[in-house]
Amino acid sequence: MQIRSIRLACCLLSFLCLNSLSISAQTVFQDKPFQQDFSVKYYYNKSGFNLTGVACDRNGVIQVFSSEGLLHPANGEFLHPGTLQADQTYRFIKDLNLKAIGSQDQQLVYLSEKAVVSNAWAGKLNAEHQLPQATIFAGKPDLTFLVSDGSAIQVVKDSKILWKGTLSSDEVIGAHFQSTGNIFWVLGKKALYTLSGANFTLTKVLDGTGFTSFALTPAQKVIIGTSDGYIEFDPISKKQVGAIHRKLPWTEITTVATVNGKVWFGTTKGAFSLRPDGKYDYYYGERWLPGNQVTAIAEGPKNSVLILTTEGLGKICFKSMTLHDKAVFFEDQVRTRHIRNGFNASLDRMEKGNLATGYLSDSDNDGLWTSMYLAGEAFRYAVTKDKDALQNCRESLDAMERLYTITPVPGFPARSFERAGYIKQLHDSERWQHSPQPGWDWKSTTSSDEIIGHIFVFGVMAELVDDKAIQRRSITLIDTVMSHILSHNMYLIDFDGKPTMWGKWHPEYVNNFPINVGDRKLNSSNIVAMLQTAYHFTKKEKYKKKALELMQKNGYLENLMRPMSIIGKAPADADEHSKHMSDGWNHSDDEMYFVGYWGLYRYAFDDALKAKYKQAILDHWEAERPEKEGAWNIFTALTGTKNFDLPEAAWYLREYPLDLIDWSIMNSQRKDIELVAPNFRNQTTKEVLPPDETPIQRHNGNTFALDRSKGNSGTSEHSAGDIWLLPYWMGRYLGVISAPIGK
Repeated sequence: MQIRSIRLACCLLSFLCLNSLSISAQTVFQDKPFQQDFSVKYYYNKSGFNLTGVACDRNGVIQVFSSEGLLHPANGEFLHPGTLQADQTYRFIKDLNLKAIGSQDQQLVYLSEKAVVSNAWAGKLNAEHQLPQATIFAGKPDLTFLVSDGSAIQVVKDSKILWKGTLSSDEVIGAHFQSTGNIFWVLGKKALYTLSGANFTLTKVLDGTGFTSFALTPAQKVIIGTSDGYIEFDPISKKQVGAIHRKLPWTEITTVATVNGKVWFGTTKGAFSLRPDGKYDYYYGERWLPGNQVTAIAEGPKNSVLILTTEGLGKICFKSMTLHDKAVFFEDQVRTRHIRNGFNASLDRMEKGNLATGYLSDSDNDGLWTSMYLAGEAFRYAVTKDKDALQNCRESLDAMERLYTITPVPGFPARSFERAGYIKQLHDSERWQHSPQPGWDWKSTTSSDEIIGHIFVFGVMAELVDDKAIQRRSITLIDTVMSHILSHNMYLIDFDGKPTMWGKWHPEYVNNFPINVGDRKLNSSNIVAMLQTAYHFTKKEKYKKKALELMQKNGYLENLMRPMSIIGKAPADADEHSKHMSDGWNHSDDEMYFVGYWGLYRYAFDDALKAKYKQAILDHWEAERPEKEGAWNIFTALTGTKNFDLPEAAWYLREYPLDLIDWSIMNSQRKDIELVAPNFRNQTTKEVLPPDETPIQRHNGNTFALDRSKGNSGTSEHSAGDIWLLPYWMGRYLGVISAPIGK
């Protein structure tokens, strides 16, 4: 007995050591703070007025200059836009007939028809000029100012005019002062000039065309925006650096500014900033800006950037966050706005992003989206033992469980349910059926993607949530739906006694597809995962027997092991259904594969099968790598593989926007992307764009989608429950994302 105990202990120690080595072989992302960007928008609801300038002082006071006078932002916060209102702070400043606004030494400064003035410095600044139509000015620290009306130029200080001059055949459109060298830089439409601050010598240093705006950088470069790209100019050598930059998000530049060390560009189609790697962060559409025609950019309070457009002001904010901080934010988003009868739901039919106007909508995939959110909460509970996470699990499990009891068909789950009456008026009567439970309707035609989602989360709950009632209920639900499928000859049978369109796993259906049609591989992979999960938790031999029969006699193992490289369009002699099912890559299939991989790999019957499954999962992951899909990379980590693109998974989680509203998005016009030829996988560009620059979509969407139409912009807010919280908390559970580290 003692020897057997020693052997058992040695085996256990060996297993733990191997498991430890497997885990330690995987890199762990260290969750340190990063800069999360988000926008606060202020709309200007009046027409016929121009918004031309914006500035902020050291106190965080923001003012906008318009053809109607000074405006200021009012009542805005993230996801709750404010407006621009007339600024009455200094009542009598309206009498000065202001022409422009700017800042000097972090104080608000104005250009009037008579002088450069300010309310700072006790109101002592009053540098008079003689250019009543002047709209351009720039200042030195000693409060000497260059003023121009586009033609004439004057340098003034106090009440003295220190210098006068003109551009012979050009029009002044901008000016800046550079302390190094004591130089005013003056930009014309056709040339760049310097005006020495010592002896006021005006010198042309660069000829060009189509100049629109410029800025000085901390690296002592002059960046000149044009109507077709931008130019870098070296003030030391007095030469242009390289060719004009046209590989940009958009080349029609309206304004250039340096804010907090970064160069920002405003264009007729949004704004963008230059990154250290030479690429750009693009801010387009109402996720970021009230309008896309940018008129001015300035430094804002607390590390923010003010982007003025023809429709209002966008304040791009940057907040130091860890991924865990972001998870806390998204947990609140889900719980306060996205729980419908326990389901993880979208907020729909909003009016232009107004969260107060939407309603919680049912969907065809309430069970799937809730499965993914519920799994995330189960992973969260397994990591943190948080009581709120456990309660969230209970409430959403209630909803999932009721999908099975609200229908009259034993073991058949509804897609969704809703109170009777009103819902039938909005939806086709064929899909919505009256429930035996009075006052309720349920949605029929349940799909295979629902079922694989159910089995995935019930397995996660049964394994990871240490609550006996939840474990028992989860296992019962696994047994319930899988018994239905087995007793109906591998079909999901609806209220009408017929299989649903997609609930078919019988060899007669699956193997009828040509070997290169994805559904043959997908359905085989899914049903084996489902049967393995059922056997693992119920220990009922019928599930193992059927799985082995399908793999060994019906070729399902061969089907699921088939390389992704051969998946494509059905051959010319295939049936019409096969052709229809393979006209392009279906990203919902990816979702079904990966949620199924949990049960396929984790609950494999033996190590030999587990090794094969790992091979199939890694083969699929290799095909998915260009998409940088955070969830699929994290799911792949469950195999213990060392490389699963963890940096890309972390990139996905960092770059996903906090604003999950379906705003109109346009990227196809960009000049900085490299389009690829039309292809089976619907990859549009050589490199995928960040999630905060593309349309909001669930994991069944194509990360290479570039645009979203304007027709229903701002009408829905998606839930972070399935989109973000699932991959984050799975990563935490699998140990590939650390707990937050410092601030």
